[in-house]
Amino acid sequence: MKTDTLFYRLFLRQPKLALELLGLDYPNDSYQFSSEEIKQTAFRIDGLFKPVTDNPNQPLIFVEVQYQADNDFYGRLFSEMTLYLYQNKPKRDWLVLVIYPHRTIEKKPSIEFLPFLNLPQIHRIYLEDYQNRSDLSPSLEFIRLIASDKQQTMSQAKALAERLDKIDLDGLDLIETILVYKLPHLNREEIRKMLSVYEIKLQDTRFYQEVSAEGEQKGQQEECIKLLNRQLRRKFGVQPELETILQSLPTHPLEKLEDLADDLLDFKAMSDLETWLAENT
Repeated sequence: MKTDTLFYRLFLRQPKLALELLGLDYPNDSYQFSSEEIKQTAFRIDGLFKPVTDNPNQPLIFVEVQYQADNDFYGRLFSEMTLYLYQNKPKRDWLVLVIYPHRTIEKKPSIEFLPFLNLPQIHRIYLEDYQNRSDLSPSLEFIRLIASDKQQTMSQAKALAERLDKIDLDGLDLIETILVYKLPHLNREEIRKMLSVYEIKLQDTRFYQEVSAEGEQKGQQEECIKLLNRQLRRKFGVQPELETILQSLPTHPLEKLEDLADDLLDFKAMSDLETWLAENT
């Protein structure tokens, strides 16, 4: 499971997840999640929440999801972060959110970077701490679902879906996305049947449209194109080259569009998108 990609997809759709992990009380639409290249270096900020309001108290939020042990992780993270701040001079505070599955993955930074780790701006989250908690908000329940073991996953997904008074249709789509990543041995029809507890609501979501025999191929393609338009504009901004590519998306089959939606978060530049399209056309 490409868990970092899963988290980045969730953060794109629901910035509130990261804000609640950090204990920040800002509106969901007050941040935009993206990745940022650092000029004239090989560095790249994979996850960055940038405030979209004029509130000077809202900090920049650097996000890293680390599922592999890496002795150089903290050195690379702090180097990328400080270089980004030097180049961009955002004139606002900053925070760092690091997400680990469990503590055994984390490696101690080398001595020259050790003081950074003790800064109050550095927040480390361990998913293992969320597995058995029962005091979570609806948003943080998605984190618990990601952290669940395979025996817990489906029962927790059903319990979360039953809270329809607190979870909207977008929340049901998030449950769908998590299950697709966590249970790759199940096909979409099997997942739909397992989640039949909220079948009446599910028929209004994009996931149901994809698996329902009554769903139309054209409608599925249009929904996928809308999603790609939002994701690609957030990632690369509005530019003529991208708009030309977006106009060509309806010419691609649905299967390719779905593959692109999965792969685009790994792109580092527009050239990666262009290469992908050339190889998959």
